[in-house]
Amino acid sequence: MTRALVLSGGGPQGVAWESGLIAGFAQGGVDLGQADHILGTSAGAVVGARLACGVEAARLADALLAPGADRPAQDDPAPSMADLARMMELMTEAQSGTRHPAEVRRELGALALAAATVGEGEFMQRIGRALGEAPRHGWPARDFACTAADAEDGGFQIWDAGSGVDLLPAVASSCAVPGLFPPVRLQGRPYMDGGARSASNADLAAGHEVVVVVSVQPPGAPPWLAKRLDEEVESLKAGDAVVVVITPDEAAGAAFGGDLMEMERDAMVARAGLAQGLSQAPILKEIWG
Repeated sequence: MTRALVLSGGGPQGVAWESGLIAGFAQGGVDLGQADHILGTSAGAVVGARLACGVEAARLADALLAPGADRPAQDDPAPSMADLARMMELMTEAQSGTRHPAEVRRELGALALAAATVGEGEFMQRIGRALGEAPRHGWPARDFACTAADAEDGGFQIWDAGSGVDLLPAVASSCAVPGLFPPVRLQGRPYMDGGARSASNADLAAGHEVVVVVSVQPPGAPPWLAKRLDEEVESLKAGDAVVVVITPDEAAGAAFGGDLMEMERDAMVARAGLAQGLSQAPILKEIWG
């Protein structure tokens, strides 16, 4: 039996919830870090890279849960409301199918390349801190992939062991939310957040017999998020996969703030994820083994 773990985007709060959730599952006897394939998008790329690099699943949230671990707000250039509105409009359109997705992603890329953000070097440092003890260079020995999109031509990119890129810039490119963070250059091209195609990209786990999809869908999430995931899950099931989708439970949903990019709540969100994982571990254990 081959098992895949898919980790969605969701900003810093998504990193916190996914880390706590996976730690809770592990402490409850279900080690999702033992997946045969780990796929991460944006926030999920950070969490997935740490797992693939051998960080013990049960300890994944330790740094977030340490006393005084709440993170201060970042003093970043404030994106214009017009840019934020346009970014959300394009992200929605990219999922709708009304235009060719690559065409929409090209417009997202133009927005990303023109936006006033922190520098690429500072952004890379932040992602490096989020990766914690995971190495920055080379690629994990475990089967790990993360997603990005070319900010110039809108092409979709999967970074994996055969891509010839280092882990840190690959993960950073997957996290580069258009309009909020700078595109990251790899192999001479600027790349932005893999969520420009899909928040989860779960359909890319096709071919595995059991697929666990961890999807950040807090209260108020846009309707297209669940709709796109439903379509991806159906495509996996059509290939005879057993698919389990895990979203925030009521307590975890209440812990999320209105802005997933806020870092001040990450300890609270991680604790909620840990509790959810512990409570749901007996159910998942029957499927995961």
